[in-house]
Amino acid sequence: MVGMPGVPAMAVPASNAAKPLYKDAAAPIESRVDDLLSRMTLDEKIAQITAVWTDKVKIFDDRLQLDPSKLDGVFPHGIGQFTRPSDAKGAFSPREVPGRNPRQTVALVNALQRWATTGTRLGIPILFHEEGLHGYTAVGATSFPQSIAMASSWDPDMVREVNAVIAREIRSRGVSLVLSPVVDIARDPRWGRIEETYGEDPYLVGEMGVAAVEGLQGKGRSRLLPPGKVFATLKHLTGHGQPESGTNVGPAPYSERELRENFFPPFEQVVKRTGIEAVMASYNEIDGVPSHANRWLLHDVLRGEWGFKGAVVSDYSAVDQLMSIHHIAGSLEQAAGRALDAGVDADLPDGLSYATLGKLVREGKVSEAQVDRAVRHMLELKFRAGLFENPYADAAASEKITNNAEARALALKAAQRSITLLKNDGMLPLKPEGTIAVIGPSAAVARLGGYYGQPPHTVSILEGIKAKVGARARIVFAQGVKITENDDWWADKVTKSDLAENRRLIAQAVEAARHVDRIVLTLGDTEQSSREGWADNHLGDRPSLDLVGEQQELFDALKALGKPITVVLINGRPASTVKVSEQANAILEGWYLGEQGGNAVADVLFGDVNPGGKLPVTVPRSVGQLPIFYNVKPSARRGYLFDTTDPLYPFGFGLSYTSFTLSAPRLSATRIGVGGTASVSVDVRNSGQREGDEVVQLYVRDKVSSVTRPIRELKGFQRVTLKPGEVRTLTFIVGPEALQMWNDHMDRVVEPGDFEIMTGNSSVALQSATLTVTP
Repeated sequence: MVGMPGVPAMAVPASNAAKPLYKDAAAPIESRVDDLLSRMTLDEKIAQITAVWTDKVKIFDDRLQLDPSKLDGVFPHGIGQFTRPSDAKGAFSPREVPGRNPRQTVALVNALQRWATTGTRLGIPILFHEEGLHGYTAVGATSFPQSIAMASSWDPDMVREVNAVIAREIRSRGVSLVLSPVVDIARDPRWGRIEETYGEDPYLVGEMGVAAVEGLQGKGRSRLLPPGKVFATLKHLTGHGQPESGTNVGPAPYSERELRENFFPPFEQVVKRTGIEAVMASYNEIDGVPSHANRWLLHDVLRGEWGFKGAVVSDYSAVDQLMSIHHIAGSLEQAAGRALDAGVDADLPDGLSYATLGKLVREGKVSEAQVDRAVRHMLELKFRAGLFENPYADAAASEKITNNAEARALALKAAQRSITLLKNDGMLPLKPEGTIAVIGPSAAVARLGGYYGQPPHTVSILEGIKAKVGARARIVFAQGVKITENDDWWADKVTKSDLAENRRLIAQAVEAARHVDRIVLTLGDTEQSSREGWADNHLGDRPSLDLVGEQQELFDALKALGKPITVVLINGRPASTVKVSEQANAILEGWYLGEQGGNAVADVLFGDVNPGGKLPVTVPRSVGQLPIFYNVKPSARRGYLFDTTDPLYPFGFGLSYTSFTLSAPRLSATRIGVGGTASVSVDVRNSGQREGDEVVQLYVRDKVSSVTRPIRELKGFQRVTLKPGEVRTLTFIVGPEALQMWNDHMDRVVEPGDFEIMTGNSSVALQSATLTVTP
């Protein structure tokens, strides 16, 4: 057998006659698992369903390098799963303790695999996992736009392409499992994790989630991991995206109907349409039962109704939290028993609770058969990843493909397609002439968003603009304000910037902009002002949607100069920027745009790229409108005293530098049976003067039904690029999946009756036709 680079070749036995079945690559995986399980001790089994993270330091030397001599003593029963090999020592900010580059990560992975496969009794390889939400969270990896930004592209093909690059960068370092994508629907922008999602709509989130998994694992339903791919982990099942009070891990007090109509569909779509091999349970409780102890959710629905065959993994420390937060267990032992019985197969990131299972089995409180079931699922992942045949990585190959020219070009394309134009009075595109002031807290820094990696080079908006205009225009810069004193997403403490210092910065910005022709102003968040609040000492949710700090003061002071202002929003959550929306000349929503964000913003500002993004969430006017989403029930939003129920910007909204004209929908048939289908055709014309993208959206409404139904539900979309004057006919298929519902008996059915079929370019700009469904 030829060894991988940097890995000694292993001798091939003279005869395979004595080779155990589990080492026979030609044998069925189920048989290999049976054989291996029959040979394992209880302690070896427990090792397979726990993981190593903070205990890494026990096997490292003073330079944080692996000391192989410590492995047998610290992990006498092997290592089942190893958490984030690219970080330096566990739960620390990469700014405090820089992580490992490709060569260093591969060296660690290969050394651990060499020990696991040749130095332990059974030679079981290690499963490594990493984060990869919008790029591999590691030194040197490519950083793509945050998930909510990519959702704004309404482009599943692009999401698939991005995740294929993420997969190859992660797999090249010897890692087979990634904790991504997030397919929670997000319905509360107070929740700091909204940036990690694909938005508020079940259909859009489902389509983006399927595309992400196909990019990570490959298309089709094969359960074997191809070269250059990683197993995806679907998270977080479920109800996580609309927590009580908008606070992370808060209860999700939703009925079964609400779960089935809104929260379940993205997960169900991915499970039924892809080869997804891992699902992560959510931190929150549903109707009093935390997801990590919810057998109905993880067993009856996920495995029973949807047919999921893979592994269920815990969110970090969530099994422990059955004791420490939810108080449905009085000890780690009780927490372990409840989670195991519910169907959680692996305890991440350290396995503190599941480490007690050996004791529980020996005391007769947990059956070994329950442990075997979980071990089987985790071993299957390793066999399906091919780790028993080739657990090693190639450092030179990893360095070659990580953040290469192709990946950087895709990062730029993804950022360009994610930008959404919210307002334009004709100011955009800007002309590259005269004097332009570039101002704001995110002008001179590339904000990457939560779970960011450490790309080798990032481009700020200021840098992008300067590179774009060259000597054709004079650029002046001022910071304007600081939002938070620090912008390290990983750091615990968050401190708002000093008021007096910000007012000094505002005065400087006003002087810098006093004699310019135009202003480009960045407003929004830092990675700290909107983020995952994963602990009491690491918060990230907010009770307000207003701009943090003195950003509104900055806008007001600049507006008073009488200069035209383009606002670029760089943020993790929708902001209720009512005054800005009324008074700015143009507004771009960028969210977090990744390492090439500055170039992409410059491309859009100066017209080299025509923005075509659409909002994947409804933007509220104020926190008092929450929860706010487009697919409401008919009785919702009767009205408020002294204010409107209308959002600031509706779901699916986005402008262009050109104009489009859409026809009314045409049905191939106006009557179909309950199992029938009809095609819906829409003509879209570029009626403007330049090439551009339009997203045509299809919505459905059941006019009369046995239970209340939303006033509209997204059931299809297509993004198209059209030249001036070009016309294209788009076709959608409407059938049982688009028309079905959960009736008053909680059966999924298509009820006969009239359905309104609506098409347009946002959730509020629609034309309709009627489709009648007959018994």
